[in-house]
Amino acid sequence: MKQALVKTDFNFNGQKSVYHGKVRDVYNIKDELLVMVVSDRISAFDVVLPKGIPYKGQVLNQIAAKFLDATSDIVKNWKIAVPDPMVTVGIKCEPYEVEMVIRGYLTGHAWREYKAGKRSLCGIPLPEGMRENERFPEPIITPTTKAKEGHDEDISKEEIIASGLVKSEDYEKLEAYTRAIFKRGTEMAAEMGLILVDTKYEFGQKDGEIILMDEIHTPDSSRYFYADTYKANLAADLPQKQLSKEFVRQWLIENGFQGKSGQQVPFMSDEYCQSVSERYIELFEKVTGDKFVRAETEDVSARIERNVSDFLKNS
Repeated sequence: MKQALVKTDFNFNGQKSVYHGKVRDVYNIKDELLVMVVSDRISAFDVVLPKGIPYKGQVLNQIAAKFLDATSDIVKNWKIAVPDPMVTVGIKCEPYEVEMVIRGYLTGHAWREYKAGKRSLCGIPLPEGMRENERFPEPIITPTTKAKEGHDEDISKEEIIASGLVKSEDYEKLEAYTRAIFKRGTEMAAEMGLILVDTKYEFGQKDGEIILMDEIHTPDSSRYFYADTYKANLAADLPQKQLSKEFVRQWLIENGFQGKSGQQVPFMSDEYCQSVSERYIELFEKVTGDKFVRAETEDVSARIERNVSDFLKNS
């Protein structure tokens, strides 16, 4: 199996600090730039799984770069350059402590809550009588807190504003940007025969300006259905054919793991990891319409260090 990058420990010129997230390692350069290395780690239910997935970081990084470029006319984003297939360099912002989740369909976490009897999500009332994967009359925004460790928590607009996490006027802008970016993503997905089901966006501030950060419209942050089978599967109460990380979550659930205390992550064989890698590559090609070009994986760390150092030296 190809090498998967699961850990980084770089020391770039001008580096002040590093943050190791669930999937991304973010290096602070002179408090001006962020070097985001998208590793091959994979997380589900807010738990980092024990094995990496080859090419996953490249898939996520390159999808995000494409969609950041495609939405830059809606809102300014943090991206400056992609010096390596697994790296984005961008503007260092002050992040808002919420994630803007937008859902066009009743699925995933929203469906699990609905099935348990809840008829409100993040303060948004949900219609009675809906079925799994059914489309909402209008997309709903269901924010979450951004947990540094453990699980993100659902939170309502009112709670966000009342707690001072985001000022009221800023939050209204975040909602407007979220809807506009989701609309653009929905249109681009439709061109590829896909439905953008739900996704999340992260925003920050720089010099008083709101900036879109991190990744967008990747399989880690978004869910896609195949459009051609959607109506027939819904009518027959069949699972939707989808492109997202949900297939990993379902495999974990089937093997008795949902991130709860005392549960063990099931064994991930090399064959299973390779199959997940192929699914991510399929998703890249289906979502972007581009052929995936596998980057050299002989020594991924050395390649990244070389490419990023050259970029920083010349920028």
